[in-house]
Amino acid sequence: MRRAALLPVAFVIMALVVPAGAQEKPRHGGELVFVVPSEPPSYDAHHEETFGVIHPLAPHYNTLVRVDPFDRTGTRIVGDLAESWAVSRDGRTYTFKLHRGVKFHDGSDLTSKDVKASHDKIISPPAGVSSHRQAQYLNVEGVEAPDAFTVVFRLKWPQTSFLASLASPFNWIYKADILARDMHWYEKNVMGTGPFKFAEHVKGSHWIGKKNPDYWDKGKPYLDGYRAIFISSSSAQVAAVRGERAHIQFRAFSPAERDSLIHALGPKVTVQESPWDCSIMVALNHDRKPFDDKRVRRALSLALDRHQGSQALSKIAVVKGVGGTLVPGTPYAATPAELEKLAGYGKDITKSRAEAKRLLKEAGVPEGFSITYKNRGIPMPYEPIAVWLIDQWRQVGLNVKQEVVEASSYYGQVLRPGNFDLAADFQCGYIVEPDLDLYKFQSREISPANFSRYTDKVLDDLYVKQSRAVDPEERRKLIREFERRLLDEEAHYFYTLQGHRIIAHSSKVHGWTVTPSHYLNNQLDTVWLSECVVGVRSHNPTFGSGRWSFSAAKTSEPCRKVRPDPTYLRRRALRRSSAAPQAARKVVRKACSFAGSTASGASAMAVARATW
Repeated sequence: MRRAALLPVAFVIMALVVPAGAQEKPRHGGELVFVVPSEPPSYDAHHEETFGVIHPLAPHYNTLVRVDPFDRTGTRIVGDLAESWAVSRDGRTYTFKLHRGVKFHDGSDLTSKDVKASHDKIISPPAGVSSHRQAQYLNVEGVEAPDAFTVVFRLKWPQTSFLASLASPFNWIYKADILARDMHWYEKNVMGTGPFKFAEHVKGSHWIGKKNPDYWDKGKPYLDGYRAIFISSSSAQVAAVRGERAHIQFRAFSPAERDSLIHALGPKVTVQESPWDCSIMVALNHDRKPFDDKRVRRALSLALDRHQGSQALSKIAVVKGVGGTLVPGTPYAATPAELEKLAGYGKDITKSRAEAKRLLKEAGVPEGFSITYKNRGIPMPYEPIAVWLIDQWRQVGLNVKQEVVEASSYYGQVLRPGNFDLAADFQCGYIVEPDLDLYKFQSREISPANFSRYTDKVLDDLYVKQSRAVDPEERRKLIREFERRLLDEEAHYFYTLQGHRIIAHSSKVHGWTVTPSHYLNNQLDTVWLSECVVGVRSHNPTFGSGRWSFSAAKTSEPCRKVRPDPTYLRRRALRRSSAAPQAARKVVRKACSFAGSTASGASAMAVARATW
């Protein structure tokens, strides 16, 4: 029997660890309040791929298996509804045994037919039903429920990523009887087996969940309930945490926002940081001219100085490095030398932009050609990246304006119907694994998440080949071929910058661990609140120069203030005093001139300051 699996991922999580002596047993009670930057477009996670549905709704549901909520790498898989599982010798049959006594929130018993019906909906949805992760399960031959507490998955070929696919935090288990009546019921209704029951959703305001007293995992949850408050403004999100009206925001804060919270709250704040399996991408609508021409698509990528952009934007946004299709530093990711061979990744930006101008001219795109870039209405990091993109493209003679669409409407109004020239898209995974990070880029007929709207049989073939490859070196070679065709030869999509996740939260929050995915650890069954904390400032060299934060320790004594570290204050003073006013004004003027009415002036100023 296999009760857990570990997928090797070679990165270091930058997070503060509470000393063992300061830890204590979880306490019961209290309401967790957290901020969500976007409302759910629908309630059906099978249909969606946004944190806007995961963060407020995940506590109402369980999955068959899940990522261990205490694993900082976000790779260790443990059972959720599955008590245990076994894999056949040939790797093609997965047999799961379910926990007994699990009940839906309506009081009915969960059985294997519910697990089967839910996965059938995900893997092979009927006509008129959308499943965004359908392309991950091309090798599934069938799902069986031989008895009330056994579920069997049969595969066409062995696939090392299959267990990880089942651990998707979007694979909520729904009630089979409801699905049999109406496959769309869960788009507007909530009813699962999770640790919290649905209480209330007021659009534009909040979401409330209450403790499930009959939860099958005895002793959990620890919280009496939770409240998710919807706030789109980044400054208002920070203000909510700073004013102690919210405990945490599960997505990310910028470096400046992190620092402001540390200065304001001192020992009352804990900071956890991690590499982020998340990148903002640009979707290029292949159904519209001139973006049906690969020369134009390639030129748009060549125009980007990703290396300079990374240095500048990492100061103000939740981005850090330059990467390809996989998180830098992970086993199958491209090396810097391999990346430099792809369009838009070379170090000589003058040469790259000259080639971009040549390609645009060759394709018949005139100087000053107007393009609209549609952006998702989430300030961080969409806003500063948009300002940067507009500036980069204008340097090769394009006239680009930005149109921001409210986040909850973005998929329905922009991406799914193809209502755009260029549009902000993203690739955010929950486990770093090539099958999961690449499935999106298969042909539109296979992957509903392919918003660039192309068909590419060569990519489809390469995806299957890398998935089936047993030898790691052979698989790596195939992934490089896939990446080169996607980003360079055809330029179907392109990545901007690699994300970096920063969570600054109230030190009262315990039992929550940062991972490289903002989709993980949102069931809240392990989370609890302390009554009082004191702070211990820690410096982690992996944070980089000048990165300071507080780790929390529990005490029965009254809370006390911790004096700011003099080294930190000295560095802050130096940063503030070393300003070169003339240079700053020049860069700010430039930023404002290209931003105009098409992008946020505040973001333009921030990009300018970062560049300077």
